[in-house]
Amino acid sequence: MTATTTDTDTPPPAAPAVSGEAKKARGRLSAGQTLMIVVGALFLVSAVRVVTGADQLTSGGQISAALGLAVPIGLAALAGLWSERAGVVNIGLEGMMILGTFGAGWLGWQTSPWLGLLCGIGFGVLGGLVHAVATVTFGVDHIVSGVAVNLLALGATQYLAKLFFAEGVPASKGGNPKQSPPAESLGDITVPGLSSGLHSIEQHHWFLVSDLAGILGGLVTNVSVITILAVLLFVGSWWVLWRTSFGLRLRSCGENPVAAESLGVNVYAHKYAAVAISGGLAGLGGAFLALVTSHSYLEGQTGGRGYIGLAAMIFGNWRPGGLAMGAGLFGFSDALQLRNGGETVHALLLLLVVLLALLAGWKAYRKAFLQATISAVIAAIVLVWYLLTDEVPGDFVGATPYVVTLLVLSLSAQRLRMPKANGMRYRKGQGK
Repeated sequence: MTATTTDTDTPPPAAPAVSGEAKKARGRLSAGQTLMIVVGALFLVSAVRVVTGADQLTSGGQISAALGLAVPIGLAALAGLWSERAGVVNIGLEGMMILGTFGAGWLGWQTSPWLGLLCGIGFGVLGGLVHAVATVTFGVDHIVSGVAVNLLALGATQYLAKLFFAEGVPASKGGNPKQSPPAESLGDITVPGLSSGLHSIEQHHWFLVSDLAGILGGLVTNVSVITILAVLLFVGSWWVLWRTSFGLRLRSCGENPVAAESLGVNVYAHKYAAVAISGGLAGLGGAFLALVTSHSYLEGQTGGRGYIGLAAMIFGNWRPGGLAMGAGLFGFSDALQLRNGGETVHALLLLLVVLLALLAGWKAYRKAFLQATISAVIAAIVLVWYLLTDEVPGDFVGATPYVVTLLVLSLSAQRLRMPKANGMRYRKGQGK
């Protein structure tokens, strides 16, 4: 006699497990969603321009200036990405950029700007290797080592500038203890026909159309060759880090170096390579400042861009696309002070009111009533400020990039996910 099994005895099928990658994919925006957000942002900015009359907000000149200011920040952010994806916190980016400015200015005026560019990259790599020796080989705390690199670079370049630029031929050609003689220009590129056509459309100040023309016009007019190189480096970094076996091994060193070593990965070598590349990218950002922005080395010309680059990297959640957006945002805010900044920043107050109001509505919809109330109150305060003034004081305009840095980091802090082993000391054979 055989036993029969009823349907009620059969256990229900287990729910399919959702992998971590699937969860991440759900959280990411699709290409269509990203496009909708970009179009919506452009529509909102265009509406603010029309209401306020701040035509500089989306002008070709504003976008061109923003692009030039975003490149060194973006390169610093990309440098931080390479280092921290391998598990090494690189707060020494500012010092590596300083080394890049000096190297580019020192050799650039004596030979050619292209050799100066290579020298700036080389000086940045040297700074990166110092940081790698301290953190990877000797296990020095990453923050302490980064601060030491910043101080060492600042002191060394000040001493060398007095040594090489203050007397003799350099002094006769415009050098002094704080500045190198000027170097030749690297040149820039303008797309003929397209640039002038977009500028003509921009001058009509049509809603949305002229704004789009101004943005595109700024991207095809007087573009430095280093800017084009920076774009290629962003794309290349994404491909290398996320589409090659080398990139996978390097990222594994920043996530779980013990597991990576157990699979045969030379963790030390990958960390050294990542920090050296990081230094070279930071040096390139410094060389951009010396050869494109000012055509000479100037003491203090980095202006904290290494730190802002770190903020852009964190805003971008350690991803190339996100940090590029962060660098663009900081570059745009920095460019405001160059082009009728008081009135333009005043117009942005209205944009901030709208964004805060939308945020308050979204938080209320999600039943986060405390956050919704705070956002609404801040929106009301900013609106009163906008209505009672005609322009923003110049001192506040100069501080706009740093205010934007603080706001962006505070708003994006809840969704950040840095490499798990970032900043941790690691010793070879640790997992045995």
